[in-house]
Amino acid sequence: MKYDIVGFDKYLSELVEKGKYPGVSVTIRGPEGIIFDKGYGKRSIARDLDVDTDTMFGVASMSKSMAALACCILHVEGKMSIFDPVNKYFPDFKVPGVPDECVTVDMLMQHRACIPPMEPLEWSIAMNSIERDSLWYRTMRETSPNQMDKIEQIVEYISKGDYVPLGMPGEYMSYSNEGYALLSYIVDMASGTTLEEFLKERVFRPLGMTRSVLDLDCSEAREMSGGNITSLFEMEDGQIVEDDNWSVLPPFRGCACVKSTSRDMSAYYKCLADKGKWQGEQVIPEAAVELMIGDRFPVSKEPYYCCGLEKRQIKDIVVYEHSGGLHGVSSHGGFTSNGYSMTVLCNAGSFDMDNFIWGCYSFVNGWDYRKPLRWAEPAGTEFSMPEALCGDFLVKEGLPVHTIVRYEDGKLKAKYGETDVDLLHCGGTVFAAVRDGDPTRRVSTFKFFIREGKAWAVRCYTRFYQRVEE
Repeated sequence: MKYDIVGFDKYLSELVEKGKYPGVSVTIRGPEGIIFDKGYGKRSIARDLDVDTDTMFGVASMSKSMAALACCILHVEGKMSIFDPVNKYFPDFKVPGVPDECVTVDMLMQHRACIPPMEPLEWSIAMNSIERDSLWYRTMRETSPNQMDKIEQIVEYISKGDYVPLGMPGEYMSYSNEGYALLSYIVDMASGTTLEEFLKERVFRPLGMTRSVLDLDCSEAREMSGGNITSLFEMEDGQIVEDDNWSVLPPFRGCACVKSTSRDMSAYYKCLADKGKWQGEQVIPEAAVELMIGDRFPVSKEPYYCCGLEKRQIKDIVVYEHSGGLHGVSSHGGFTSNGYSMTVLCNAGSFDMDNFIWGCYSFVNGWDYRKPLRWAEPAGTEFSMPEALCGDFLVKEGLPVHTIVRYEDGKLKAKYGETDVDLLHCGGTVFAAVRDGDPTRRVSTFKFFIREGKAWAVRCYTRFYQRVEE
């Protein structure tokens, strides 16, 4: 296939410049090898250092698929079963009101263990990292029940049960960092080593990922990088602020702590795309890849979270993907059913990477890479029960955030955190949440869950917000 490399490079340059992204690294691999590999912008503005595709970045939640893959490898090798109940590994663990045997390792990997979004990850970051003073930082420090630096503290918090579970395990998907914290330690117990060593020996080394490491404080990454590691950026009051204060969140190792390069991560995803093969050798058991993302999971336009990766149909291909975000990290990567892998890493937190990864999918398939590839678009229809959706929905993950839905002048609207949005019907109970008065600016995608004629929850992107009863 002939690729429009010049046009795509220009498009990415425009995205970086228009969005004021400090630094971005992009690598795409196909059946013929690397077909696009370029860095944009700076890894340090203060020191005037450029990004390239060997620059080490954080990958944040893209780490999760590696923890899930480790579980699947150990399963096929008979060292554990992903269908084990979690309390086999943590005897004190329970989800209140839910039978112990129903909360399995598999349910944790799929974010379907009925655990709602909760505070421990944010507490852990605030208690163990160097952070700028802010309302979030002060609140997290004041409300954290402990240092939140041990897995036992997370087990205790989940088991204490100061929350309403999301139905029964397997019923609903709601993103849970706490579940992936548990998985990290389950790998330790089942493998007889640490997740860090397991990934080094079973994934990074066989794939030649010489600039990839799972470490807590970035000390190993700094040494490995030879100096080619990014600084971290945030947008504050319209200005880019630079530091080198990596997030430290000790119990959440497999959630968010891998540091890597776009080139290395694209090799990892290419191996998964090829069912565990790398350069002609079966490096990862094919059965482990199948268990992780294979036929036991459905294929549809709406993303379905498998084990560490979302799976969805785009036109005539299937994509497997994950994004990530932390202080100084915005990332997205994955692979396609027709044998391509792609990784986009940015060194600024809370920057939108959708257009970059959508552009990668379109680039390799000959589509218009300037067009979005969202799974839900407004249908121009009106929802038949708008009053059923009205109410106050709350999530407690860090600072409490409300989504308040109302029906005014024949239109559904919401206050999503601090943002006013219009809700445009996409079909079923799915809505595009767009900025008030500007349908071109998508903020999120909402899916409501109705019981007895009233929405009891709304999933905003991947998090469940539950109704606050009056």
